[in-house]
Amino acid sequence: MNSMHPDTVSAMRRWRRDLHAHPELAFNEFRTADLVARELAAMGIDVHRGLGKTGVVGTLSTAPGRAIALRADMDALPVREMNTFTHCSRHAGTMHACGHDGHTAMLLGAARHLATHPNFHGTVHFVFQPAEEGEGGGRAMVEDGLFERFRCDAVYGMHNWPGLPAGTFAINHGPMMAALDTFEVTVQGRGTHAAMPERGVDPFTTVAQITMALQTIPGRTLSAMDSAVVSLTQIHGGDAWNVIPDQVVMRGTVRCFSPDIQDRVEAALQTICRSTAEAHGASAIVTYRRAYPPTINTARETDIAITAARAVAGADNVEIDCKPSMASEDFAFMLQAKPGAYIWIGADGAQASLPLHNPRYDFNDDTLGLGAAYWVRLVESVLEEGTADHG
Repeated sequence: MNSMHPDTVSAMRRWRRDLHAHPELAFNEFRTADLVARELAAMGIDVHRGLGKTGVVGTLSTAPGRAIALRADMDALPVREMNTFTHCSRHAGTMHACGHDGHTAMLLGAARHLATHPNFHGTVHFVFQPAEEGEGGGRAMVEDGLFERFRCDAVYGMHNWPGLPAGTFAINHGPMMAALDTFEVTVQGRGTHAAMPERGVDPFTTVAQITMALQTIPGRTLSAMDSAVVSLTQIHGGDAWNVIPDQVVMRGTVRCFSPDIQDRVEAALQTICRSTAEAHGASAIVTYRRAYPPTINTARETDIAITAARAVAGADNVEIDCKPSMASEDFAFMLQAKPGAYIWIGADGAQASLPLHNPRYDFNDDTLGLGAAYWVRLVESVLEEGTADHG
């Protein structure tokens, strides 16, 4: 099967554009959750709400035994949309700039098909997750007992991907997305008149040195075979033209693909910040937070996902062992709890898609049918009657 019924494709397009016009931020996806729950209930699927505050889980079962979970994210971004089409955001300063409207619509489409064509033997949980964009809704659902309440053998995720042609997929055995760590460094100096810097300790001098020194971590602390990105993204300090402030705060992010590299980068960052500050007569307080772990596919589930993708798109249209992304994904929390696989579906049509998080981005509706067909094929192959237990 490589296509969906035209009525289901039409419904997905309608849902997707409605969701795009009514975007909601992390843990505030109330209208979105209402739409998802209403549509699932109309399909005859058992609906459960409240995990991760606004999460929705639909359960469809044909027999006891094996089960899998399929996940889509629902939240939008605090971005002012610059599109002018009829379904553009009606909520000022908020838009679906990452395609979660499409992800939700594709999973609803798959649920509709499977509810009317239950050609599988077992249970599938349709997981609609809030707050992927930096707020850890995946972690919240896991901590709320997602996999205790909805037992499954494996969990699968999917994201649209600009840079890949529509009609194609890409997937890795192993890392797909990087860990996201954040850091804050408070550099404490001694304030003074800007005309008399010798009477104080200028925190900006220390910040400048730390900024350059942090870039030695990927190139000199880590092996050339390792991958990490250390980015300083904020510097805050001072209120007057003629005053050197007491304190400057710097913030940034670290991206990498393994816990071992996370440990090494954190240790190096702590040492660089503190020793550099001390060398300049200042001090540094470092707060390091591990936000999202790396998104790492498990081998068996990746093979299953590859087989399903090839079945709906053709073998030549599934890229294997693709280059992982330094962006991050809180589906990683679900993969820490269960084996599973995360796949990219191509977004580029006749013209290349704009990047994710761009204010003129829009999900490519032409991919809705293929995405839903992938979900359906995955369920039917994993939960095929007569196959051995999975996981």
